[in-house]
Amino acid sequence: MYAVELADLHITYGKKIAVSGVSFNADFGTTVAILGPNGAGKTSTIETLEGYRKPSKGRVRVLGLDPIKDHSSLVKYIGVMLQSGGIYTSMTPREAVHLFASYYDDHLDPVTLLETVALERVASTPWRKLSGGERQRLSLALALVGKPRVVFLDEPTAGVDPEGRIAIRQVISTLVNEGACVILTTHELEEAEKLAHKVIIINEGRKVAEGSPWELRERTTLRDKGIRIQVKGNLDAEIASAQLEVQVEKIGDDSYFIYTESSPDFILSLARWLAQHNITLYSLGSGPASLEEVYINLTESAPQTPNLGHREDITGVSDERTL
Repeated sequence: MYAVELADLHITYGKKIAVSGVSFNADFGTTVAILGPNGAGKTSTIETLEGYRKPSKGRVRVLGLDPIKDHSSLVKYIGVMLQSGGIYTSMTPREAVHLFASYYDDHLDPVTLLETVALERVASTPWRKLSGGERQRLSLALALVGKPRVVFLDEPTAGVDPEGRIAIRQVISTLVNEGACVILTTHELEEAEKLAHKVIIINEGRKVAEGSPWELRERTTLRDKGIRIQVKGNLDAEIASAQLEVQVEKIGDDSYFIYTESSPDFILSLARWLAQHNITLYSLGSGPASLEEVYINLTESAPQTPNLGHREDITGVSDERTL
């Protein structure tokens, strides 16, 4: 049995098709990242798995149960991380974690959990005075307190400081090592590449790619051969192409692809040319496309800023859920 099974999922809002024919499975002990632009169908898909949205068509199973029909039986085995909502503004992290722990017969120790998500120093601080990153970590703690076997994380590292990011990554790794299945949505492709065993890319309601980050990079042949560089400075691709006598293409913010073999002679010439033009070389590499390139190629969209504070479905109506 898979932890999560999705087959031919369709979701419609009136005449508007939000999700069309999406299928994938997720194993225990793995992290699956669902990527896609705003409005691609990610939120609708996740909310269907959580049991908060009824599919128009298709088969949905979480831990072998129907999230709608078996919701009361399923809810004690899943954890849902919200971006906001469900906590009184005067409530402290300590009070919130103890309250949520009381909902479960078997739960994590609240004190240990607060330490795990690096909130022990603000355990007595009211929610309204917490930073955005601290609120994110508290939401994660509340999703984990019931020892879930499947965890749904919505933008878990959005707006989180470096300390918080490290803590959240460690928590996710521990969950997976203990056999849980983690399903997360994110616009931060670096996080997806670091955390995910499998990546699902959805665009315009359809699944356009599935595989490990490395498999997607290997499978997506954007260019036959060349060098990828990241720089700081004013690099004009047209001028660089003419003077270096190779094709130079801008592929992202301060990132460029050079269509040539990475021979020592060319790299030396490139370094000299950049120095002459007061351009700093930050990174240079060759090989498969980056996950960001794969994503942009498949969705024709740059990674977007997450819509923090609420979820918004395809109809444009705010759907902020509270626990």
